[in-house]
Amino acid sequence: MTRKVDLAIVGAGFGGSLMAMVAHQLGLSVVLLEQGTHPRMAIGESTTPLSNLLLEKLSATYDLPRLAPLAKWGSWQHAYPQVACGLKRGFTFFHEHGEQLLVAASPHDAIADTHWYRADVDYFLVREAQKLGVEYRDHARIETPDFAEDGVTLVGVAGDEAFRLHAGFLIDATGPRGFLHRTLRLEESMLPGMPATESLYCHFTGIGRTESVGEIPPYPVDDAAVHHVFDGGWVWVLRLNNGVTSAGVVATRAVAEELGLSEGEPAWQRVLERFPALQSQFKNAVARQPFRHMPRVGFRSSTVVGKRWAMLPSAAGFVDPLLSTGFALTLMGIERLALILRQDPGSAGHQLQEYAEQTESDLLAASRLIGALYANMDNFEAFTAVSLLYFAAVSFSETAYRLGKPELVRGFLLHQHPGFGPESRHLLERACALDGAVGLAGDVLRFIEPFNLGGFGEAERHNWYDVRAQDLLNAASKLGVSQREIVAMLDRSGFFASTVSFR
Repeated sequence: MTRKVDLAIVGAGFGGSLMAMVAHQLGLSVVLLEQGTHPRMAIGESTTPLSNLLLEKLSATYDLPRLAPLAKWGSWQHAYPQVACGLKRGFTFFHEHGEQLLVAASPHDAIADTHWYRADVDYFLVREAQKLGVEYRDHARIETPDFAEDGVTLVGVAGDEAFRLHAGFLIDATGPRGFLHRTLRLEESMLPGMPATESLYCHFTGIGRTESVGEIPPYPVDDAAVHHVFDGGWVWVLRLNNGVTSAGVVATRAVAEELGLSEGEPAWQRVLERFPALQSQFKNAVARQPFRHMPRVGFRSSTVVGKRWAMLPSAAGFVDPLLSTGFALTLMGIERLALILRQDPGSAGHQLQEYAEQTESDLLAASRLIGALYANMDNFEAFTAVSLLYFAAVSFSETAYRLGKPELVRGFLLHQHPGFGPESRHLLERACALDGAVGLAGDVLRFIEPFNLGGFGEAERHNWYDVRAQDLLNAASKLGVSQREIVAMLDRSGFFASTVSFR
């Protein structure tokens, strides 16, 4: 295979395949290269309302209607029941000392978020790219790319076939410490506020459900991104509709050494012992493959773009899966790169540099927030206060987008919003300081009031937050709209649809 193309994308995870589809719809010739093959296990599995909105927008903007059903649990089950996913009604946090924080993201199943069973979803997306006309080659081994003024030359082997490609532009979608970071020998940069962390994870079958005692929670607590938080780390549990459960632990370096995470399955048993309820839930669990140990979770590349290349945000850096930020950051990157690809990328130096600055700025915003959560995992009141900064920012952003008012959203997590960004950063720095969490909860609630659309902090809710239309109606003035506009927005989004179960 010797040829010229407009764009080469290395890495056929969900980000690479989506980028390839968008570029194809722009009229570019695209080759998608993958070192491995599909289907395969991958983590990074939870969507959020913001990431689903971005997916819907890409689907509509680039005439990719087969993507749109993936943005909601209900439409996914109707359109692609054979592609496994999980129901995500919100975020569930259990602390080792018994405290809870439950934040719903949808009022019913039909418009809920999802967990992606990446083996199925990534395979589905790469096949969709091929159906559109994207050329795809797996088992690809690439030599060091040769960059020139007019593009980049890639030489290597895909399966048993040698290839020589000259691409006008190259996008790296291979994930942290991926293709370009390694081959160009780029340096790593620090993630501000984040401790060094390790992870141990696996896919399981035979997982029981959490038994609810007392009041009925705002959603079934297992149908969510479930987090079990302890001093220095946390455990995730994500249930999928094919009987598989993704579960793992992320911990600071000191705690990871204490637990012996590099030992695999014995370390997992030690993790379960910290949570009797979790240990009971996993008593009949069967691991579907060997445990995987990730010795370094956080990553940030010192360089994100070059003359004829760019990294997707997923390749430029990664903070932590704690708040499911990865999908949204990647989709924002695809949206921004698509605008650059509309012109000649070779003459888009300023736009590429702006893309790099936006990518890094969003990554650092996530790092500061998640770092503050790690600093307070032994103090659930402060942990909850920091979490409410996140939920206020993302719910405000989602609602503004749905109302057609994107000008209200200034940066990921509102970090560039003049009324939110500077003070929220100050509060996060304070949360990380010695004794800085004293009085933090009250100060956070006072600060987020102009952006609080979910009744966050109301004492009578006891850290259980369902999704209420009345909350949004009461907050209409914060968005500069009428209550009538709020009702119309809720109607468009399916808020008032009758509950339908697909389980």
